Amino acid sequence: MKKVLTILLFAGICSTGCKSLEGPLKPHLGKPHLDIQQVFKGERFGNIVVTMKGTVVATWGTSHVRAKRSEDGGKTWGPEIVISKPGFQCGGLTVDETSGDILAFVEDRHPPAPLRVFRSSDDGKSWKKIEVTIHPDAEGNAPSMHMNEHGITLRHGKHKGRLIRPSRFYAGQNHRSKWPQHYTNAIYSDDGGKTWHTSDPFPAKGTGEATLAELANGTIYYNSRRHWAEEGANPRRRWTATSTDGGKTWKNLKFCEVLPDGPQNTDYGCMAGLTRLAVKGRDILIYSNCDSPSGRDHGTVWASFDGGKTWPVKRLVFAGRHAYSSVTSGRPGTITEGMIFHHFEGGPKGGSAVARFNLAWILEDGKATGDGSIPKNLSN
Repeated sequence: MKKVLTILLFAGICSTGCKSLEGPLKPHLGKPHLDIQQVFKGERFGNIVVTMKGTVVATWGTSHVRAKRSEDGGKTWGPEIVISKPGFQCGGLTVDETSGDILAFVEDRHPPAPLRVFRSSDDGKSWKKIEVTIHPDAEGNAPSMHMNEHGITLRHGKHKGRLIRPSRFYAGQNHRSKWPQHYTNAIYSDDGGKTWHTSDPFPAKGTGEATLAELANGTIYYNSRRHWAEEGANPRRRWTATSTDGGKTWKNLKFCEVLPDGPQNTDYGCMAGLTRLAVKGRDILIYSNCDSPSGRDHGTVWASFDGGKTWPVKRLVFAGRHAYSSVTSGRPGTITEGMIFHHFEGGPKGGSAVARFNLAWILEDGKATGDGSIPKNLSN
């Protein structure tokens, strides 16, 4: 059975029935589209993923963690489903592309705090607490989860099938005096989420909520918030690094001058969203954050066509309130193919909103950033 499963995955047909994990570019370049609708009311902290069946699952909450599902590509949303009550959302929803299961991470309160992990084996309809083991990092520090972006399943190279999601070390508490000791990292699992190992620290202190994406060659691109930096280093823009060993270590630390880390009148930063479009052989990344001189508003998305080396175009999604955000992309062979789903704090009615758009919409009237250029050969 294991041999058969391996052959199916290699052929691009997964055990959960999806046709392919990565598809052509053409579905992303159809008629430009954007719509925004409220999903949750009150509270904070959103995350969003697309399941193997093409169901969009959004999570939310600080008093208890709940989910909503959309089976029609984000057009309409079902009732709230309680994942944990009480519970504190810490992001990082992770779809296991081998089994189709979804993992949700819940902490008892704002961390550092006890952690619980929940699994859904029915496409997000119900959730059960599972026992997991999370090993500390090389420095002996146990990771916290809040409020990092969703995790992913690696699709390429010798670590194919590995689950990985961003995490962080709080140095005992989230206090300004401790920020120089804070750092981000990642946790990864090779047994479907039962056992997790913690990566080496991200090579910059003062980092907090982070994002990651796997590129077509198996390199993992890591993009982090940073609300403290050494003398002379600007913390108001994002910091990036890469991994070529499946997320165990990080190298090539860079300061990404084009991507804002929240409002530019404060060093504190803001959680951002990141996804790689499921396009075979292409490294098209979408990043989301507020793009404002002050205040958490002017929610904007940026597009990179070279795996995060340059970000040549951006487009405003919502001019009003836009704080923490999470971004995911649709799956080939499902109703979500070609779409991008952007779950953020704010929106026309407050609470949380999901913006649904495509790459064609970003390109239609996007603004040039001066950082590289859009490829002229955007085709299949």
